[in-house]
Amino acid sequence: MKKTFELVHPKIQPARMVDSVKHDVKKYLRRERNKQIPKDADFWDFDVKFGLTQETAEVIRLSEINKSIDTAVEGGATSFYIEIIAKPGIRIIQEPEFDEDDIEPEFVNDED
Repeated sequence: MKKTFELVHPKIQPARMVDSVKHDVKKYLRRERNKQIPKDADFWDFDVKFGLTQETAEVIRLSEINKSIDTAVEGGATSFYIEIIAKPGIRIIQEPEFDEDDIEPEFVNDED
């Protein structure tokens, strides 16, 4: 999804336009996540860019989309650009790190 959203409409209140934009973004994410995942991937990952124009768009995290939209609206923006590109993601399993000092000695039963 590469789209410039207009927040000014002669008959629709700006707050409803913002709600509509957020709904469209969530709908797009839901639709992309429901697509078949490639065999070599674990999940769908998303590259997200946000800005007032396409040229000024900066990379943001997926979880920051609503906050960025709210910030743009509070700043008085009449439109903004958002780019969301789906890509296959591979989960990386990190092994927990243990120190030898953290390991407690085993209980030894000497009753035998």
